[in-house]
Amino acid sequence: MENNLKNLTIVKARELLASHKITAAELTQYYLHEINNRDKDLNSYISYNENALDEARIVDDKMASSDSVDFLEGIPVAIKDVIITRGIQTTAGSQILLNYIPPYNSTVMQKLRNKGAIVLGKTNCDEFAMGSSNENSSYGLVHNPHDLERVPGGSSGGSAAAVAADLCVYAIGTDTGGSIRQPASFCGVVGLKPTYGRVSRYGLIAMASSFDQAGPITKTVEDSAIVLQALAGEDNKDSTSSSNIVPNYVLEMKKDITGMKVAIPKQFFNEGLSSEVGDRIKEQIEILRKQGVTVDEVDLPILDQALAIYYIIMPAEVSANLAKFDGIRFGNTAPAEELWDVYKQTRGRNFGEEVKRRILIGTYVLSAGYYDAYYKKALKVQKVMKYELSKLWQNYDAILGPTTPTTAFKIGELTIDPLTMYLSDIYTVVANIVGSPAISIPIGKDSKGLPIGLQLMGDAFAESKILQLAWHIENFRN
Repeated sequence: MENNLKNLTIVKARELLASHKITAAELTQYYLHEINNRDKDLNSYISYNENALDEARIVDDKMASSDSVDFLEGIPVAIKDVIITRGIQTTAGSQILLNYIPPYNSTVMQKLRNKGAIVLGKTNCDEFAMGSSNENSSYGLVHNPHDLERVPGGSSGGSAAAVAADLCVYAIGTDTGGSIRQPASFCGVVGLKPTYGRVSRYGLIAMASSFDQAGPITKTVEDSAIVLQALAGEDNKDSTSSSNIVPNYVLEMKKDITGMKVAIPKQFFNEGLSSEVGDRIKEQIEILRKQGVTVDEVDLPILDQALAIYYIIMPAEVSANLAKFDGIRFGNTAPAEELWDVYKQTRGRNFGEEVKRRILIGTYVLSAGYYDAYYKKALKVQKVMKYELSKLWQNYDAILGPTTPTTAFKIGELTIDPLTMYLSDIYTVVANIVGSPAISIPIGKDSKGLPIGLQLMGDAFAESKILQLAWHIENFRN
């Protein structure tokens, strides 16, 4: 039976559970065994749900006596460690939250709980979701399952690695500047960032509140659609969540794509793009054309400003959001006699270098004399970018390009140069700046056997369109 459980998708796991070929407890036990035997090489998990098996048995009892079973019921999931989970340690990858056990659930977590999902544990991530390689976690770096000497991407590297290594059926990550899509690309899985407001942010440990979104990391596009369906919707605990109607993503996804129009920004094919990545993207463009999709090259010079905008607005919000971690109310407190020393020692000892760097940059751009020169100007350019893209959406259904300029780089290769590390987000930050949905799907491997990802971005609340295009690329047959 174990061979039948390898690389299960949500759809296949549901079939096995519904036909009683496997129980939720057996499925959960299989993944716990795999994690115990294999995660020592990856370090994709930080902590585990000690009640996972008991929860699975409760689901089995329910399925034995009821025909009303949710699609996600009994299916094991891994949760990124910046998402609050009641009763399960939540650290955000930081020593400042060492041994923190939340007394409540995030909305994302509560929705999954309500649907009977079995939480295996919390996945490793860059500290407070700040990073593009998962080398910034205070609980050790995560290794890429395709090559243990390479990074899995970040900040949701643990989630992507766990899905790619089949240490869970699917996972939940968060995306502030590409933190779902970039690791999905590096690990060869599917990663979906929903529209800002499509999924509640209540209970996400905030990095940059105007950019953060939770979303699925899965083995197939259809699985991502299923999970988004479960997570999407208005939440009265989050004033930024949207009341827009949630469509049936799975049904919409399988509609014919003939006549759809896709834009290819010439700015996405710059000199920093790996030739192998670029060639694979061009192959996929031809596949879409064969399916009746119009693909045009467009010129969007404003995209050249994306990285600069992101790395001004994001640190500014980081500076404000992380002020609450002072060692007084919760978390790991450093002993000191004076109150100021408690703050200084707690933050100085327990924040990592990247977190400190972003707090300092954010505080600088918000300071008197620099606010107008940096932060205010970045907000103005952000509005221009939203306007330019709003004009594009009048004629096109999606923007297509690479997810990352290269495949996964080696561990330690970019840690000495933070600015070069930031460049790995060059294609992904646009979706966060304008609040659009975006998805990364695997489209093959390079000559070293490393996965290559393709990104599709759409207009706000147009997840159905990018899922539709992604599904047809994934399932195309000559």
